[in-house]
Amino acid sequence: MSLAPLKDSDKPSFDGRIHTCPLRGHSTSFQLVDELGDGKPYAGLAYVVTDYEDVVYTGKLDATGSGKVDNHYCGPVVLKLNQPYEGQDKTYVRLKERKHYPLPITELQVRAERTRFRHKSGVRTHSNPARGKDDNYYQVEVRELVEFDAHLPPLVKRNHAPNSHVFSLFRQESQVISSKVQQTGFLDGGKNQIVTPNDLAMAALGFAPPARPPRGIALMPSRRTVLEVRPLRALRPMLSPSNDFCALNLYQLALMSTLSYSDFGQQPISHPVETDSVSFPLQPSIGNWFGDALPKFDELWQVDAAQAGGKAYYPLYEEVPYSKRLEVVPFDPELYSEVNSPSLGKKQENPASIHCFDDSAADDGTDTQAFITHHDTLMLISIRGTAGGADALRDMDATQVPFKQGVGKVHNGFYGAAKVAFDFAIRYLEKFYSGQKLVITGHSLGGAIALIVSEMLRRDKRYAADIVLYTYGAPRAGDKVFVEGAKPLMHHRIVNHNDPVPSVPSTWMNTSTQWEYIAQGVVTVLNPAVGVSWFVLGMINILGEPYTHHGTLRHFMPVYFNTGVKSSILWKPGCSTINDHGCAVALKATDGLPERGTFLRQVFDNADHKMVVSYIPNCWASLRRWQEALDSNCSLVTGDEFNQVDEALKNAKRQLLTLESRLTASSDRYKDTKAAEKAALQQEYDNIETTRTRLGTLRGDRISEADVYGLFAGLPELIEDDLPRWKAHAENRRQEQLAMAPPAADDDDRAIAVITGGHTVGAPYLLDIDSMA
Repeated sequence: MSLAPLKDSDKPSFDGRIHTCPLRGHSTSFQLVDELGDGKPYAGLAYVVTDYEDVVYTGKLDATGSGKVDNHYCGPVVLKLNQPYEGQDKTYVRLKERKHYPLPITELQVRAERTRFRHKSGVRTHSNPARGKDDNYYQVEVRELVEFDAHLPPLVKRNHAPNSHVFSLFRQESQVISSKVQQTGFLDGGKNQIVTPNDLAMAALGFAPPARPPRGIALMPSRRTVLEVRPLRALRPMLSPSNDFCALNLYQLALMSTLSYSDFGQQPISHPVETDSVSFPLQPSIGNWFGDALPKFDELWQVDAAQAGGKAYYPLYEEVPYSKRLEVVPFDPELYSEVNSPSLGKKQENPASIHCFDDSAADDGTDTQAFITHHDTLMLISIRGTAGGADALRDMDATQVPFKQGVGKVHNGFYGAAKVAFDFAIRYLEKFYSGQKLVITGHSLGGAIALIVSEMLRRDKRYAADIVLYTYGAPRAGDKVFVEGAKPLMHHRIVNHNDPVPSVPSTWMNTSTQWEYIAQGVVTVLNPAVGVSWFVLGMINILGEPYTHHGTLRHFMPVYFNTGVKSSILWKPGCSTINDHGCAVALKATDGLPERGTFLRQVFDNADHKMVVSYIPNCWASLRRWQEALDSNCSLVTGDEFNQVDEALKNAKRQLLTLESRLTASSDRYKDTKAAEKAALQQEYDNIETTRTRLGTLRGDRISEADVYGLFAGLPELIEDDLPRWKAHAENRRQEQLAMAPPAADDDDRAIAVITGGHTVGAPYLLDIDSMA
């Protein structure tokens, strides 16, 4: 379709200056197609073409996505498609009309979001079925064809880029005029544009203001150009918006918890930002994940710099329309001058200040770091754990203080950090919350802070209905009254068997100073029998100690075999011997002191507390094991594993009986505490029996697809696209023993023994509690 140029009365004024013999008669055509060569997705779109003499032509693409401009002035032309979206899709209407950072969504963007990649990997094509009689073939993106592009993804590497040098063929004063036109839009046909003599004089002298990057695609005249528009599709980590536990969220949120230790990675890093745009080139960084790579359809795997050269842990990604990605807000001082202008100084907003909180550099800071992002149905909040000396001091500040937002008392150090993290979250929620599910996660100290923040949010009527929390290796954060009051909060608490951090704070840390802690240590040193006994009681957590765990515990139980093969079971034990491994060590060391390092040493040196080398591999292993159990309709625990753990629990009971006998035979000097100690040991003995029963139930259980994938269960996209994409990575196809339940002993044992080096998998192995460390 082609239209006549505008009337002379509608042309921009040149203040009497007329170029010599401007020629007309050129004709330029173009076609927009998707990666499959189809132009129908773009049929009917309004376009604007500006020629060398700044005459503006408007029209609509025909049913094949084609347009044409006849009889324009000689020289190149510039094509733009700025038609605003005026449909009724709630996703786009909400984004266009939201109070904070409303997005300039165009009809072109919506059409591109509804197209799909020719290659499922998102890699650009080398050719296109629409090529043939074209004179030029370019691979373009939506951001190159519209006026405002800060909310759109960065450009992706391509094989046929537009010839940007064509822009240099336009006159300098034409560029000034173009800048004026850009400020008010092109959809009015170019009317009412005012270019002053001063503008032209400044341009002629070379003092024009810095030109914005060219908008639109420059086309050479008298040619037909095919423009392959890249689909606007993005990746986002699959997160089930359900309160129910699933192996998918177990693994995905372990990755998101670890990502909170990274920088936001925004460039420039200055505040206020004085450039007209920002970027996120640093990997790994929070900004790169959500503001650069995933919007470009890059599958990221690195959440921690320590992974460089190590094993890749890919999240399960779902492909979504770009507007449904986990968002990083745009930065555009022109479009959002009221919040993005550098003149605002410290009050300026930018993506880093909106999405990431880090007060470590502040004089009165708490050394707390967190990030938050969202899409249309979910908000993700991740809080960082212990990362330095200031965090460790906060860990140790175990004074109990009233929880002002609810009931009970909480850990003073954790509460101080939770308050600032809560304020950060509320600022974000006030801008972007529209009823989404709140998914909150954290590791170690971050898990304790996340628990308190989640309860603060739950008690806010605006967010109470929809919060789910996953924590990894988190210490206790509140007393029994707090925990009872927070029961409605859905909390899935993940603990490694040999992680010491969930065992603290203990009873003896409930003090405004650490003198009582020191005194307990002195007692333990001077009288090992009494010291060990007190230590056991503190770890068993039976006698109503002030600090209590919240949430549903899921515990990684390691199992070993004579061959050196290791496996892992995720289950819900019911005894403190398993819940708090420190107790198991104390029970084993009945002839001396328990060999536990200082709290700080445990935090910084203990591998079983770390995410990349421990929690993430275990979570990945559990997901793989659950997938295999689902596919083969088998139990999560084999007979061999059951027998091994059951034998360990029996051994624990024997140790408890031994310790009880020693208490009975000890001096009457400590008879006042003896009865309480024996009662606690008997209770733990009974709890071990309960745990054995749970283990037997787990042995016979069968899991469902919802147990593995949550609310993604049954979706065809999962089976057809998302899961195959994840399994295509070699790392996720490895049959690691950590992930695969070992086969039960049967007639094929000899064959298995050959494969494993001459030993029989599942052969009897005496497993002491301490050997599970």
